[in-house]
Amino acid sequence: MSVTRRGLLTMFGAGGAGAWGGPVDGLALAARGLEDESAALWQGGGRRGGAPAAAGDQPPAIKLSSNENPTGPGKAVLDAIVGQFGEAGRYPFNADPGEGKLVETIAALHRVKTNNVVLGAGSQEILKNAVWAFTNPSRHLVTASPTFENATNVARRMGHPVVEFNVDSQFRIDLEAMLTAVRGAGLVFVNNPNNPTATVHGGKTIADFVERVRRISPETVILIDEAYHEYVTDPAYETAMPIALSTPNVFVARTFSKAYGMAGMRIGYAVGSADTIKPLERLRMPFSISVFGVVAAIAALGDVKHLDAERARNTEVRAFTQKALEDLGCRCTASHTNFLFANVGRAASQFRSACAAQGILVGRDFPPFEGSHARISLGTMEEMQKATAVFRDVLRPANAAGGGIE
Repeated sequence: MSVTRRGLLTMFGAGGAGAWGGPVDGLALAARGLEDESAALWQGGGRRGGAPAAAGDQPPAIKLSSNENPTGPGKAVLDAIVGQFGEAGRYPFNADPGEGKLVETIAALHRVKTNNVVLGAGSQEILKNAVWAFTNPSRHLVTASPTFENATNVARRMGHPVVEFNVDSQFRIDLEAMLTAVRGAGLVFVNNPNNPTATVHGGKTIADFVERVRRISPETVILIDEAYHEYVTDPAYETAMPIALSTPNVFVARTFSKAYGMAGMRIGYAVGSADTIKPLERLRMPFSISVFGVVAAIAALGDVKHLDAERARNTEVRAFTQKALEDLGCRCTASHTNFLFANVGRAASQFRSACAAQGILVGRDFPPFEGSHARISLGTMEEMQKATAVFRDVLRPANAAGGGIE
């Protein structure tokens, strides 16, 4: 029996063709419907599927804890996924289109050759493989604290040394401090913009840093993770792609998990010189990207209007949420991402528990700032209006007593 889009939506409880209204109302499994339901279950609701709400049921929690795109992918991506069900029985290399077509699409976008591109299951596979490829017990990882922990965690599990430097007074990665430890390093990891502090370095600063690392330790590999590239509004920012293509031992990682709204599809890629990224290709897990991920990513790269709309939506919601927090005395870092790093004037765990009790889930602890700062992902405008009302309720008593939070 063939599966049509209408039939698929009916099977997943989306109400058939009448429910198809674009990226939010359609195909729940690719957007937020099931995720929100999981959050409700995590809170103890216990309800699944299309079961009717019982009297007294709590509404689904608003999940602002994982830096996901709250609207999910665009309609073009959802259409591509549904249209690919006929290829579900194929391996990714045997499907039409296959992984090679995605590599060609990425290469064309960045005006590079296909051997300058390597795919991964999200950028996490890229980062993990970079640690495996370029560090060892005598060649350490240099990184920031706090930053995206994937590379650090992998190195420690492997028993490879890690040298971390706290972010600077502006919550930016302290590149000057990192330079003191690059000699003999296997890998330098720079998350730009940085997660969880949301801050960014300009293009000239990154270029100068790369040049100095190359001068001090030319054999050291530099990984620049641009997971939040599409959300940056700082005019001084520039992608490091040109540097990666013109400089040995430098490469850039990107992901479809953030602005493209495809965190559940697990697709990322790296771009660099062919010799630099060749070890990443050798370490790739075979078939790590599904046939649906391939067509979804190709469609996403072709839907420029949706990406522009997402960027504008996020910028508006970010400004609204930051003002609401700062009106409460909660100073935020200069964010160029889809989340805020806010000084809430108390332990993140306390803030997190108080918000969760009212159905708002915010980020985990991020040492060394777990005693004062919380990471708050940005939802839709409606979600953030609800969330900021909870923040006012949770934070006002302490602010009123203490005269605000610095």
